Amino acid sequence: QVQLVESGGGLVQAGGSLRLSCAASGTIFRITTMGWYRQAPGKQRELVAEITSGSSTNYADSVKGRFTISRDNAKNTAYLQMNSLKSEDTAVYYCYASWSLGMVHTDWGQGTQVTVSS
Repeated sequence: QVQLVESGGGLVQAGGSLRLSCAASGTIFRITTMGWYRQAPGKQRELVAEITSGSSTNYADSVKGRFTISRDNAKNTAYLQMNSLKSEDTAVYYCYASWSLGMVHTDWGQGTQVTVSS
């Protein structure tokens, strides 16, 4: 199992920036993909960005060019740099990590609130 601790959320004005961190512990050597989903009130959870162990990345169209995901394998931590934030980015952001042991497992962080004021 992988334990994930998120940090870095908060309140920011539109156009501002925030950086989320997601620190992993536990069965970290089996982690393949890490990333973030987000869920706004009344909406479904949606993928924001993800990064593989080989550093391949994938982004939602709505955040391309504004958000950057990275990963420090030495620190077992993933980061989501969010620039040019918009009010529609307001949501709870959930970090996740996928790992394989016979089958693929996914563990989740506790979630962190990001609020962008217009």
